[in-house]
Order: sequence, then structure tokens, then C-alpha cells
Amino acid sequence: MPAKTPPTLLLISQVYPPDPTSVGQHMHDAAVEIVNRGWRVIVYTSARGYTDSSQKYLRRETRDGVEIRRLPLSSFGKSTLALRLLGQILFVAQVALRGMFLPKLSAILVSTSPPMAGAAALWIRFFRRVPVKFWVMDLSVDQMIEAGLAKPNAITTRLLRGVYRRTLQKSQGIVALDRFMEERIAKTYGVDKNVYVMPPWPHEDHVDPVSHAENPFRTQHELTDKFVFMYSGNMGIGHPIDVLLQAARQLEDMPNVMLLFIGGGVRRAEVEREIAERKPKNVMLLPYQPIDQLRYSLSAADVHLVTMEDGGIGCFHPCKVYGAMAVGRPVLFAGPDPSHVTDLIERYMMGWRISPHDPAQAAQEMRRIAGLPTAELQAMGERARAAITQALSKTQLCNRFCDVVVSGVGG
Repeated sequence: MPAKTPPTLLLISQVYPPDPTSVGQHMHDAAVEIVNRGWRVIVYTSARGYTDSSQKYLRRETRDGVEIRRLPLSSFGKSTLALRLLGQILFVAQVALRGMFLPKLSAILVSTSPPMAGAAALWIRFFRRVPVKFWVMDLSVDQMIEAGLAKPNAITTRLLRGVYRRTLQKSQGIVALDRFMEERIAKTYGVDKNVYVMPPWPHEDHVDPVSHAENPFRTQHELTDKFVFMYSGNMGIGHPIDVLLQAARQLEDMPNVMLLFIGGGVRRAEVEREIAERKPKNVMLLPYQPIDQLRYSLSAADVHLVTMEDGGIGCFHPCKVYGAMAVGRPVLFAGPDPSHVTDLIERYMMGWRISPHDPAQAAQEMRRIAGLPTAELQAMGERARAAITQALSKTQLCNRFCDVVVSGVGG
């Protein structure tokens, strides 16, 4: 008998490895697991980098068994909102057209990168009659409204919310990242069925803990005698940065304390401006690190910093907390309570919470933390890492996620 044709999953994501964006890496992890389950996985993504559009990627390649198709004119960088929107619109249009003719399509997995990606999934679904699975990585339109950057009744806002609502209504499986996102989906979009709550997993393949004494990253960046508070990841509109910069000013009398920022995003400019104008000796800024170097960069911290604006609850999920936990470091969270991060901190006794609007409190708490015994910090880090290995590992969460993706799909 001829071999049975494997089911085909179309994965839609504007970002995908080797692009360093976390969403793309999580998509790849899931795609590889689904390939290992006997599926054919085809990815439609951008041919250029999301943050750095000068970065060009192979138009076609197979990576870990996943077939990747990179589309032209799908990213023009993030320098202006107009260019970002143009790249997103052209990407969605190309995906919608190509997906209509993809042979033997069985299901579609779409995320919120870009926000209107669901429109392409719905278009393909209409013609191909295949199930859609929706991974809600964020609700960026709601986040823009909460931040005062978008008006609820504006045409573009209503259009994007309409895409979200329709995608949620028509999806056979929806994955929300935490209980607050689940509540917002129900309250704002009226969808409370087929919703599964699970956080994203850490990139465990790349984040084994490295001791300070054996860490070349600390030596390279002259951190050997420093107590390092590290912010590593996206510096987006929902991540307050100024509270940390103002706290750093109040800590200049502690030459052993360093605030190290690693990553990108719209608020990276605040750190660049602080360094250019004040030239502080206790603030350092680096770009995103290659994923194969994450174990060294993340482990270089003594304490990791995670921030969230009050309005970010249910709109996005600060994934950087899992990298900190995976390398066994405690977390100082400047954000609202309750939130998913405070849930983690309280459950695993692995950090502290401060207001995102009080630099004096931030400085006072950082001063206190820098004076804690090393053994106390290590114990907190060990509890954080144990939480990853016992309850939040990539193996556990990725398998649960892929169960949702493949459930109810015929071969």
C-alpha cells in the first residue's frame, strides 16, 4: 500500500528564525514538534529582519524538517509606523493569495505577528475549509488603546479589533498566555470557548545556567566586580524604562552596581538618550544577543529586571521572566499587582515587586537587593529554575501547545 500522505500545517508568522524575535523562536519550536509528530509544516514568513530590514534571509530553506517560504516586501523595519504597516499589509496579502493554492492543506496556525495575520488565515479558511488555531501572543490593539496611542473608535482600531474578534470566533483552538489574557478575550471580544491558557516556554536549549566565574560575557564587558541588574528583551511601549533609568541616577554612589540593558524596541531610544546625554557609569546598553550566546548573557545577571505598564495586563505577556528563571536568577518586577509575574513571584518565592511609577522606591529596593547575602539570592534563583524544570519546561508546554494545534484535524 502507498504511504499515507501526512497532514499539512500552514504556519503564518512575519518573524521566524534566524530572526532573533522571541515569537519566531517559539513558532519554530512548535513547528519542529509537529514535524516530529509526522506532519508536514510549511511556514510563510518575511524574507527580511523584523527590526533590521537590511538583514536578508534565504527565500527557501528547510530547517529542522520545517519548510520555510520567505516572502519579499514583507518587512521594511520599524523606523516608522507607516513602514511597519506597509510591510504587514503586503505580508498578509501575499500569505492570503499563496495559501489558497497550498496543496493538501489540513490546518492553519496563526499568531499575532503581525496583528492582522488572522485576516489571511480567515481568507484561506473560507476557500479551503480547514481549521484555524490561533496563538494569541499579544493583543497589541488593546495595548495601544491602554497606552493612549490609539482611539477606540478610530477606523484602524475598529478594523484590527474586528480581525481579532473574527479570528477568535472562527478558531477551533485558541491559546492565551495567561489568565488575564483569557479574561480580556472573554470581556472584550466575547469569546470564552475553545480557549486554552498556557504560558510560552523558555528557550531551554540555549539557557543553561553559567556561573559568574566561568562566564566569558562578564569578562568581555568588564562586569567581573559588578552586581548586575539586567533588562534583557523587548523594550516596547508596554515596558516602562524611565523608572529604571531614574533609579540608576540615585544609585551612582554604588560603583559596584550596574544596570545592563540588552535588546531593542521603541523604548530603547530612552536608554540611548540617557547614555548620550548623561554618560552614566552605571548604565550599559547592548543589542540583542545571538541565541547561542543567551546562556552567557542571561547568566551574567545577578538579578533580572522585568517591567510592565498597568494597562498591559491581559494585553501582552512579559516572556523575559522565563529566561531569568531558566538560568536560575531572581526577578525584580516593576509592574502591576496582580499580574502573571506577581503570580510567579508569590508562588515560587523568586523575586520582588515594585511600582512601575516610583523611581525612589525602585532605587531603594535595588540598593537593598544588592546588599543581600549571595546565598539568599542563589536560593531564590534555584527555586525559579526548579519551577521551570518541574512545571514550565519547554517539553511540557510545547507538547501541550501542539496537542491543541493537532486536535480535531483529520489526516
